[in-house]
This record gives sequence, structure tokens and C-alpha cells, in this order.
Amino acid sequence: MGLNVIDAKMFSKMFLAGAKNLEHKKEWINELNVFPVPDGDTGTNMCMTIMSAAKEVAAVENLDMMTLAKAVSSGSLRGARGNSGVILSQLFRGFTKVIREYDELNVAILASACDKAVETAYKAVMKPKEGTILTVAKGAAKRANDLAIAGEKDLETFLKEVIKEAEVVLSQTPDMLPVLKQAGVVDSGGQGLVEVLKGCLDAYLGKELDLTIEVMPKPAAKKGALSPNIEAQANAEIKFCYCTQFLIMLNKTFNIKHEMDFKEYLSSIGDSIVVVADEEIVKVHVHTNDPGLAMQKALRYGSLTTIIIENMRLERDEKVSDMMEKQMQSTQLPSKEPSEGIVDAAAVAGNAETETPQTIAEHKETGFIAVSIGEGMNEIFRSLGVDYIIEGGQTMNPSTEDMLNAIETVDADNIFIFPNNKNIILAANQAKQLTKDKNIYVIPTKTVPQGITAIINYVPDVSVEENEAVMTQEAANVATGQVTYAVRDTVIDDKEIHQGDFMGIGDKGILSVGTDLQEVAFSMISEMMKANAYELISVYYGDIIQESQAQALADRIKETFEGCDVELQFGGQPIYAYIVSAE
Repeated sequence: MGLNVIDAKMFSKMFLAGAKNLEHKKEWINELNVFPVPDGDTGTNMCMTIMSAAKEVAAVENLDMMTLAKAVSSGSLRGARGNSGVILSQLFRGFTKVIREYDELNVAILASACDKAVETAYKAVMKPKEGTILTVAKGAAKRANDLAIAGEKDLETFLKEVIKEAEVVLSQTPDMLPVLKQAGVVDSGGQGLVEVLKGCLDAYLGKELDLTIEVMPKPAAKKGALSPNIEAQANAEIKFCYCTQFLIMLNKTFNIKHEMDFKEYLSSIGDSIVVVADEEIVKVHVHTNDPGLAMQKALRYGSLTTIIIENMRLERDEKVSDMMEKQMQSTQLPSKEPSEGIVDAAAVAGNAETETPQTIAEHKETGFIAVSIGEGMNEIFRSLGVDYIIEGGQTMNPSTEDMLNAIETVDADNIFIFPNNKNIILAANQAKQLTKDKNIYVIPTKTVPQGITAIINYVPDVSVEENEAVMTQEAANVATGQVTYAVRDTVIDDKEIHQGDFMGIGDKGILSVGTDLQEVAFSMISEMMKANAYELISVYYGDIIQESQAQALADRIKETFEGCDVELQFGGQPIYAYIVSAE
């Protein structure tokens, strides 16, 4: 191509092309997940992360490297979902720390930026694991530096060689992680990163590409998510009618004092206020009866973009109407037979979405936020004192911004967060780092039962530090098993698995496989009991399991393991027919 530098215009095209290429490949990347279960969401998480940044990049009017770097860093940071998404956002964050200082990028600058990207991403992960996206990024960065040291000046050669090395390292990931080799796949996160790089190269080479970035449709409200009482929802008071969101593209100073003054003004005209400032961009969310006043005040600091105003009363009325219709249908349709067992993942994937913001009535010293899904699970957490439930899980990991919105809503000095999924812990920790006005404590719960046990062990009369230590320890003592089904043929933990088989998945691998749901569940529990003589087994049955079916399993557990207490509760969770905890 002949260009030996990349200016802001070219960088913008390359980033958008990388985002679009990842978007096109996300389903394929999802399928690379090493466990053949419906939580194969690496592609989705990475896509939502980069698309959040791409929308900010596409909105930049005055193209310069500083502005673009901030758009990439800020957008990906707030849109980060799951481990893969958070790591990708950290790669972007480190990369942009270097390039923002230059008007044009050459080989030497790009190599330095790659180094910073890897350094930043590794620091964000408590226990970095080789054979993942981190390893692929490190390999690409090393090749970039080798080329720079060797005196390479041609950018086309540089970019192609870096991507070639990334692909070589990616092909080696199965040798680094046995679970990848068993499943016959490469690391999905690493594959996602390679697809981003390939898209960037296509744009640099001048290929004809569609760089249109469309705003992702807002997830539909989860029917009945807040309460099974339709009448209560219909009569619930909505003090402020309009949910108002926009971005301020700053053209004036917006320091801490300005931010506090702006928040105070918004408090005088509404509630549910979120103001997140990131140097030249401010994200604003407020519930108010006069959106114009909020925007008029914001115009003092800069121009507005990405304006969204929604009438919450109309949304509430539509939601109640849908709930009533659904309830009427449920009284007319015959019950499912136990043999129906499991539904397709695609039918339930849309259920894992962030819950409508909940209003916390009064200031508290300590508040609680939990990630959960399923009517029964949500109700259990509420009964234990959780202030805000973020709906999400295996198929839809909440983003860092979802966490920030929850933190803003809970009016408490100290807030405990229970991620209840290993892929959400990083996003929770990232939200903790971005929160300055409250003390955030992330209890690293990897499953819902761990979260339940943790909050049960909270003691109001001791310090938050003591509670943090006790809850973390107690959660770690909980063993968890989950029953779901395979979406493709594979071999994991030396177990041959066929598409449609049921699987009992423990904390460290597959415990049971078979075609009979009840047998797989019982075998999984039997394997858990071999590892430890647990005294209490709690069984949470999913939204497509009959109560009689679940009761039969509980009775069998009681008969087999005498002296062990068994609790049966409706969880209502999708994807997993049974979630079992043992302690």
C-alpha cells in the first residue's frame, strides 16, 4: 500500500473494521467454547465489548488520535462483559495509552502500544492463564517488538507478520491447555482477538468494507422480572416518567466540583442518577419529568449525542399487559410432561438480561448487589436482603456499566457484590475500580449457591472487612453441581459426550454424562458425595422442571445418603435443569 504511518482517519477505519469482523464471526467463536454447553458466549461478550467502543468511535466528529483513543478506551471499558470482554477492554486501554500521544502511528509506536496493551491486560487478571487470549496477545506483541528492533518500516509487512504470529500462537493453545486439546479447539478468546486484527488489516489494505455501526437494540424487558404480583406492578407509582440518557462531548472543563454540582442539579429534578466522566466524555442517566432541563444544563459543558428518552409509564403499561396475557395463556395451556426435560438454549438465551433499575428507598450503611437469574433464585436473594439484582449469567454476562448502574442505585456507603459466575468477577472488580464515592467489596462467588451461602453468613454487628473475609471463606467451602445438556459432540475429562446428552458439571469438570436427566443428576450428586461427606445438599430446580420430578430426585438423595439433610427449592433458572450445592 505504501503508507508507513497510520493517521486518525485510518485508525478509525481500522478499528471499526476490526469490530465488524468480530461481529460477523461471533457465533463461530461462541462454538469454540471448550464446554459444549449453552454458556459458550465468548464471541458475544467480546462483540458487545468492542461494539460499545465502536459506537463511540463512530460518533467522533473531529477525528484526532487523542479523541479516538479515549473513545476506544472509554467505550470498551463500560461495555466490557465476561472475562474475555474485560481482558479485551484492558488490551485496548493499554494500547490507547500509548497512541493517544501521537498524531500518526508508525511501526515503533505500534510495537510500544502492543507492549503496553499486554502489560495492562495481564495486570487486570489476578491469575493469568497461558493458552488464552493473553498468550495470543503476548505473542503478537513480542513479534511486533522484534520487527521494530530489526528496523522494519513497512506497515503492511509489519501488520501481516504480527497477525501471522498471533495465528501461530493461537494454534499452539491446545498444547498449553489440555481441556482445549480434548475438545479439539483453539482458545475462543484468542480467536476473537485474531479476528479483530484481521479486520484492521483489511481496512488498512483498502478493501471494500461495510463500516456502518448500528446501535444495538435495547434488550426487551424480562416479563415478570420484578414481581409476580401483576396488580402491584400496575398500581406502582412512577414518580419520574422519563428515563433520560445521553453523552456529553465536553468542550469545557468538567472537574470533580463540576461533576458534583451537576449531580446535585439532577437530584433536584429526578432520581436514579448516573454521571460517569471520562476526560472528554460524560455519560448521563437520570429519571426525570423534564428531560429538557437535564439536557439544557448539560449543554453548558459541551455538545450532546446518543440521546435516549423513554416513557417508563408506557413501558410499564405494556409490560403489565404482556404479563396479563402470559398469565391467561398459562391457565389455558396443558402442563409440560417431565419427559420434556430441557429446552433449546436459543429459546432461553434472551432471558439473561439486566433487570430494570430498582429504586432503593433510603440510605444504608451496607448494601448488597447480586447477579442472579430465575424467578425463584431472585426471590431467595431478595429474602436474604439483597438490594439490587442484576439479571444475567451464563448466556448474558452483565457489563461493567451494568455493575456501575447498580452501584449508583444502591444508596449505601459499603456495597457487597456477589457475581455468582466466574466470568463476571472481572467485570465486578472493574466496576469497583471505577467507583470513587462508595466502598465496594467483591465476594468472588462463582455460582449462585456460593452467593447464597456468602450472604447468609453476613453478620451486621461486625466490620465490613471481617464480613468480607468470612463470606469469602464460607463461599469457597460450597461445592456446586449443575445439570445441563451438550450442544455438540466432544470429549471432555475423558468422557465421550454426544449432542443432546445431559451433563452433570462440577466445580472442576464433568462428573456425569447420559441420556436420562434424572440419572445424570443423581450420578453427579453421588460423585460430589464421594469427594466429601457433606451434611447438607440443596437442590434448585429450573424453569422447565416439574416439581414432582424434582421431589423424586430429592427423595432419592435422602434415601441414599442417610444423615444428610436435603433441601428442595424452586430456582426457576434457565439453561440448567438442576443446580445443586453441597456443604
